[in-house]
Amino acid sequence: MLELLKYIRGYLRIRVSGFSPERFMNLCSNKGILLWNIVREGDVYYMNVNLKGFWSLKPIVKKSGTRVAVLERYGLPFFIPKLFKRKMFVGGLMIAVAFWIWSSFYIWDIELEGNYQITGDVFQSFLEDNQVKVGMRRDALDIKELEKEIRREFTQVTWASVKLSGTRLHIDIKENDAPITVETKNNSGGTDLVSEYGGTVVSIIVRSGVPKVAIGDTVEEGSVLVEGKVPIYNDDSTLREYFYVDADADIVLEHTRSFSESLSFNYIKKEYTGRNKTDYYLRVGGSEWSIADKRPYLVYDSVIKESRPLVLEKLSIPVYFGSYTHREYQNVEHEYTLKEAETLLKQKLITFLTSLEEKGVQIIEKDVKIDTDSSSWIIQGEFLVQEPVGVSQETVRMDK
Repeated sequence: MLELLKYIRGYLRIRVSGFSPERFMNLCSNKGILLWNIVREGDVYYMNVNLKGFWSLKPIVKKSGTRVAVLERYGLPFFIPKLFKRKMFVGGLMIAVAFWIWSSFYIWDIELEGNYQITGDVFQSFLEDNQVKVGMRRDALDIKELEKEIRREFTQVTWASVKLSGTRLHIDIKENDAPITVETKNNSGGTDLVSEYGGTVVSIIVRSGVPKVAIGDTVEEGSVLVEGKVPIYNDDSTLREYFYVDADADIVLEHTRSFSESLSFNYIKKEYTGRNKTDYYLRVGGSEWSIADKRPYLVYDSVIKESRPLVLEKLSIPVYFGSYTHREYQNVEHEYTLKEAETLLKQKLITFLTSLEEKGVQIIEKDVKIDTDSSSWIIQGEFLVQEPVGVSQETVRMDK
């Protein structure tokens, strides 16, 4: 703190030489003039003295028979005059301060937290409809009214908080995390379970409805497996009526699945030529300025690098500097080797088998081979599988 006060008031680094520098320092002490950082080199002394004390040294110098020379000047009284000689620097500093003050009256960033069911695009459209956007004045925003509008517009929002932090608008919402219930239509007509494909029944467990097949039966695609029409009989075993239910069962069929994929002999590979071109741009909010060729090369891809000045980031002002690095390439035709083709085709086979396992399909036997035709590699497979079966279909109602 003391060093700061010395800098604000200003001080000098002086050299004292002559008849009696020691008497000079004693007289300064008697007059209450502060001297510090005193260094002796032979008969010469170097020391610091504050600006006010320096102007009181003339009688002391005369009385002690010494000579005083100013070596360095420190502090604001010397810095400010130098500063104002640099008009461009001062002008830039004033513009920067003015810009900082001006920007503090606007909202430059909007943050949303707590949204899971509501997408960011949907919420952004809502804000635009309510005239809330980046670049609006802070005093034009009614926070209480915006919170009410959020709860009114989105029924799943149970709590909303809007607050301003500098030039950033922070919106925090809480959605109703209770499970969403969907009303299902009660189908009083009942439903059957039918087969999506042909095969042999290897397992059947019925929870609701009348089974129409048994283990070992062979069925065709579209066959009724479990009927939702349950007969009700009289005491004399005559049919009285039908009671309709939604058939429910776990049924597994054994059948054959086929798999086939092809891979062209030739493929196009991107090879870079080594020619690059970099264009720079300035982006403010949603607007972008760039001086660049619309199409620097015939075929190319672009790498984007973007940065934001730390000062503007702290102020949440959406000003970005960036570059597009365009890299020229050529599309070169290559031919798959046998090993490359086998690797890619087997990967497709693994993807197919993984999808079957996710559906609960068990593979009993498999026969896979890789072959070629006139223009491509081909992988073909036959799989004996046991697969869950049964889709719902409305039951045909009948009179007794």
